[in-house]
Amino acid sequence: MRRIPVLLLALAALLTACSAQERRDDPATPEAGTLRVLASSELGDMAPVLDRVEKDTGIKVRPTYMGTLDAVDLLTEGAADKRYDALWLASNDYLRLRPEAARKVVSETPVMSSPVAVGVRQATVRELGWKPQDVTWAQVEQAVRDGKLTYGMTDPARSNSGFATLVSVASALSGAQSALTDADVTKATPRLKEFFQGQQLTSGSSGWLATAYQRRGTVDALLNYESVLKGIPGLTVIRPRDGVVTADYPLSSLAATGAATREDVRRLAEALRSEPVQRLITDRTHRRPVVASVAPAPGLDTTRRRELPFPGSRSVADGLLDSYENELRRPSRTVYVLDTSGSMKGDRLARLKAALTDLTGDFRDREEVTLMPFGSQVKSVRTHVVDPADPRSGLDAIRADTGALTARGDTAIYTSLEKAYDHLGTDRDTFTSIVLMTDGENTAGAEAKDFDAFYAGLGTDRRHIPVFPILFGDSDRSELEHIADLTGGRLFDARQGTLDGAFEEIRGYQ
Repeated sequence: MRRIPVLLLALAALLTACSAQERRDDPATPEAGTLRVLASSELGDMAPVLDRVEKDTGIKVRPTYMGTLDAVDLLTEGAADKRYDALWLASNDYLRLRPEAARKVVSETPVMSSPVAVGVRQATVRELGWKPQDVTWAQVEQAVRDGKLTYGMTDPARSNSGFATLVSVASALSGAQSALTDADVTKATPRLKEFFQGQQLTSGSSGWLATAYQRRGTVDALLNYESVLKGIPGLTVIRPRDGVVTADYPLSSLAATGAATREDVRRLAEALRSEPVQRLITDRTHRRPVVASVAPAPGLDTTRRRELPFPGSRSVADGLLDSYENELRRPSRTVYVLDTSGSMKGDRLARLKAALTDLTGDFRDREEVTLMPFGSQVKSVRTHVVDPADPRSGLDAIRADTGALTARGDTAIYTSLEKAYDHLGTDRDTFTSIVLMTDGENTAGAEAKDFDAFYAGLGTDRRHIPVFPILFGDSDRSELEHIADLTGGRLFDARQGTLDGAFEEIRGYQ
């Protein structure tokens, strides 16, 4: 008879634990002694530093990681109000160009810094005959033009490292003597087109970019923050002599918080700027301290470089981004392998259609989009190109095909992925990828071992095409993680967020 109270106590403990976990997972639910911080994605490497600060101050940081420009959009829309206590981005420069977002911030304290840099394979540096301390952006451009240098960088529309790199290159190649203007961008456009012909790897995050660089071994260099590049073996890190943009990682209080929370943010910033923590930051992350009494970690070049100014207006910043997305960069080529099996009937299919329809507003000029719905087998293969001369026709066709999707059949995941690789064939000078969305496990056609053998038999070009699976509904995480790991992709979780949010996040990798 004593088992019943024991079981009740165990159940109560379990429910309490689940409730606590829900509070931890939901940034809208505050916890005593915890700051909910909206942070740039590359700050994931600060975990040991934040552990040290918690021991020193009792303040626990609960970060939510996001691309810097996406975080600014969240602030602008008011979606961060009451959900976060502080903001910790790579830079607040872009935020200042958005008045609706800037009004949400009431203080900012720089914590550390890292300049944009070029990380080049040591063998390539020797082949080019470069002296790292003397290299300019013009020399990098010339090496690209001569076919002697290829590189990867993050998507400027989502990642501050990519945007800061874009600003650095545009400023240097235009010869701008102050903040970029529309005229400077127009003047630099022909050279920028040549420069971005060298970009053969893109990413929505610095971490995935570094992993893809090491996995593929197909590019000569990476353009990113110095701190990221210093963590990758075999790279010579170069800060171009004609100038770069530097991230200063300000910790910012948000206007929607109360006085007690702002005091905790102030204490957190003070702790992060203490000498012991500044030493820990530079030693662990290769970022530069902002406290003069602390020396940069060994290996960080201390010679002065010109600091390039950020664009002074939103029109210039947005115009530069638009030019990059639709004109300067390589076009995207993506196959969307979409589960439309019987289990997708009803709300799930409606959510898929809504997410894809919304996504068409984000497709770029020159982009090739293939919809490949599947059930027991691939149902159809419909390819559309967003023609700059008539983008509406391509987008309308994608929306029409999306609206016509129907749910029936079993779930042939691996057979459909094989069809996607067959459709793509060899690389055509594009950023090529496959997006897999499924709400269940594989139940028909080829099995995992069959797909593994198929993938192993692909030529080098096609093995470099990543699959980005989306967890949705009842899909199997381990199954989709295996696909992402095998192909060099990344798993996105629509069960923790939204389906349209997952599709949107993948855009940074296409």
